[in-house]
Amino acid sequence: METIINNFLNEVASRNRNQPEFMQAVSEVVETVVPYIVSQKIYYGQNILLRMVEPERVISFRVAWIDETGEIRVNRGYRVEMNSAIGPYKGGLRFHPNVNLSVLKFLAFEQIFKNALTTLPMGAGKGGSDFDPKGKSDIDVMRFCQSFMTELARHIGPNRDIPAGDIGVGSREIGYMFGQYKRLRNEFTGVLTGKGLTWGGSLIRSEATGYGVVYFIENMLQHVGQTIEGKTVVVSGSGNVAQYAAEKAITMGGKVLTMSDSSGFIHDQDGINQEKLNYIMDLKNNQRGRIRQYIEQYPKASYHEGQTPWKIPCQIAIPCATQNELLEKDALHLIKNQCLAVGEGANMPSDHGAIHQFLNSKILFAPGKASNAGGVAVSGLEMAQNSLRFSWSREEVNERLKVIMNDIHQSCFVYGQEDQGINYVKGANIAGFVKVADAMLAQGVV
Repeated sequence: METIINNFLNEVASRNRNQPEFMQAVSEVVETVVPYIVSQKIYYGQNILLRMVEPERVISFRVAWIDETGEIRVNRGYRVEMNSAIGPYKGGLRFHPNVNLSVLKFLAFEQIFKNALTTLPMGAGKGGSDFDPKGKSDIDVMRFCQSFMTELARHIGPNRDIPAGDIGVGSREIGYMFGQYKRLRNEFTGVLTGKGLTWGGSLIRSEATGYGVVYFIENMLQHVGQTIEGKTVVVSGSGNVAQYAAEKAITMGGKVLTMSDSSGFIHDQDGINQEKLNYIMDLKNNQRGRIRQYIEQYPKASYHEGQTPWKIPCQIAIPCATQNELLEKDALHLIKNQCLAVGEGANMPSDHGAIHQFLNSKILFAPGKASNAGGVAVSGLEMAQNSLRFSWSREEVNERLKVIMNDIHQSCFVYGQEDQGINYVKGANIAGFVKVADAMLAQGVV
């Protein structure tokens, strides 16, 4: 089996040189899916996984735009249309200086399994640009978004490819891109998700990823006879996902101790309650401030420059910042401090070594493709509402989100059975693979 896995990875690596993020994502899936394929006659010999790791289409384009000083700027734009076996391509757009083809292919590959797990009819894609919206004026962001969409518009559509937001792409950027698409195509369609509530957006969309990861953690804990109530919770990040993961953990009785940004983390031993979280939300969303300012408002808390929060003793850890933020050494600290559960809010925030440490120690570990699927799930619900020209209430969307996260947990539970307990990484990978693989087999070699 080890030889089969290594031969597969070597073949993929030879085609994707200098793409470490993509190869990391592929390696994590291959370790659990290849043994399953070999044991199933229907899949073995069909090269289905080899087809899955190869994008159906990769689009790269120049984005030239004029900033408010009159200078011509040039960025690079991408759209990776990864797999459309179960529906039109679906996945976010990321605007960040570190965006490159390796990062987007890793995200698009993860999206295959994540979207399949939601049970909604969505294929997988990802895109973005190396443009950095941080610190830019509204005029500069609008001009870039309009130029970006001028090219992207020819490749997307409500029944072909439906992008959403991601890091660096919030309601402002979605609005500018949607306006440009509407102007170019002369039609009002649900071609983007994450839209404003007054023009086709869905309630709970902003909260969905953060809420979803907490719902998934609660499902894992309930399986072993426990709940979030009364547990200490360490959260990394202070963006959208972290904010709403913290909020849901607080409302479910957890005691949130930390939040962070790229400069460091704050530790509040008394717990971050809703009032304190509201301050962080205002600080990050409106003032564009840094997390260290929290201790100016709440001086009993401490700030740790240039550090991550994983040494803080906790019972639940929720990494919500970025990929590979939780390293093997961090996992060892969490294990030593008797952490019960780790739920990934970001995409691939735990490195390969950390994941193996969690699995070997039998910590309840939820991989991002399962636990952070709430965002794309509600994006799918937004697509449904757009098609119906109808809006569901906040309560109805939230209940649908809970059901979807429960169903994802159940799928992972079924396929993740092992002698020593439940392997949620294995369960998520195999459950997602089976749904997409069955569709690919039915559609022939395409």
